[in-house]
Amino acid sequence: MTSTQNFSPAIRFVEVSRHFGDVRAVDEVSLEIEDGEFFTMLGPSGSGKTTCLRMIAGFERPTRGQIFLHGQDVSNLPPYERDVNTVFQDYALFPHMTVADNIAYGLMIKKVDKAQRMRRVEETLQLVQLPGMGGRKPSQLSGGQRQRVALARALINRPRVLLLDEPLGALDLKLRQQMQIELKNIQKQVGITFVYVTHDQEEALTMSDRLAVFNHGKIEQVGSPAEIYEVPKTAFVAGFVGVSNLVSGKAAEEITGSTRMFSIRPEKIRLVPPGTAMGETVFGATGTTREVVYLGMYTRYVVDLDQGGELMVVQQNLDTTSMDVLSARGQRVWLVWEKTHVHEIV
Repeated sequence: MTSTQNFSPAIRFVEVSRHFGDVRAVDEVSLEIEDGEFFTMLGPSGSGKTTCLRMIAGFERPTRGQIFLHGQDVSNLPPYERDVNTVFQDYALFPHMTVADNIAYGLMIKKVDKAQRMRRVEETLQLVQLPGMGGRKPSQLSGGQRQRVALARALINRPRVLLLDEPLGALDLKLRQQMQIELKNIQKQVGITFVYVTHDQEEALTMSDRLAVFNHGKIEQVGSPAEIYEVPKTAFVAGFVGVSNLVSGKAAEEITGSTRMFSIRPEKIRLVPPGTAMGETVFGATGTTREVVYLGMYTRYVVDLDQGGELMVVQQNLDTTSMDVLSARGQRVWLVWEKTHVHEIV
C-alpha cells in the first residue's frame, strides 16, 4: 500500500474577510492557489482583488479568517516574515541608485557578500532581458525597462511567491502586450508562484494558468481562462470577461424552450440569409440589423430580435469590404449558433 503525500497549496484563504468600517472590501473569500501557478485576481476597481493581494503580502490583516502560505498560518505575521515579494505599478525604484544597486538592494540588506550579489544581479538581468544595463540610472530607462528592473529586484531574493499589483498598467498597449508574454515566460523559467492583480481581461486570459473573477468583495468564479470565457457561471462573469449576450424571459423561451437566462458569445453567432435550413444541433433567431460597425479585421453587428431584445454578433471580414458590411444595416437576417455554445446563467 502506497502512502499519499499531503498536498499543501502555495496560498490558501479560509473564509477571509477584510472590513474597513462598514465597507466589506473582502467578504468571506475561500481560495487555494497551487505551488508554481500563474494565478490572476481579476475584477473591476473596488472588487477586493488588491486587498486580497495586500493581505497575502502582510500589508493588511484579515478582519476574520485565515491565510496560509505553504501550510503556515501567516494571518498575523508582518510582511518581513513572509517569503513573498511585491512588484508595484509605479516601480518604486531608488532614483539615485544604479540599476544593479536597485536590484541588489534586498541582498545587501541580507548582508550577502558583494561578489555573490553582483553574480546574482547579472543572472537576474539576463533573466529579464536587460544584460549590460546594470550601470544605468532608472531615469535613463524606458518605462518597460524600469518595469523589468522592478521585476528583477523582486526576483533576486528568490521568494516562493511573487505578488504583482497591476504592474503593466502604466505601459502603452503594444509594450503591455509584449510584457504579458515575457512575464509568463519568466514565470515558467523561475517556477515560482505568481499572483497577479489586474482589471484587464486580456492580461488575465493571456497569462494565467487559472484566475479568480472578483465582484463586490466576493469571488464569482475560479477556473482556467478557457473555462471562465467559454463557460461563465454568472451574469457578471459573462459580461465582465469579454463580451457576451445575455438572453432571458420570453426571448430565451422562444429560442431554447426555457425562460432561464443564457449567454452566447458574439463570435459564436453566424449571420445567414433568411430561409436557411437549420439542423438539430443549432439554435436560431430572426431579426433586423440595427447597427453595423466596421472595425477592419472584423465587423460588429447589433440585431434587434423579433423575439424581443437584441444580440451582438462579431464576424471576421474574410471576404468582405467596408461597403459590403455597411449595406447590411436595416436588413432582415437569421442568426444561428451551435447549442453547445449556450450556457445557462445562475
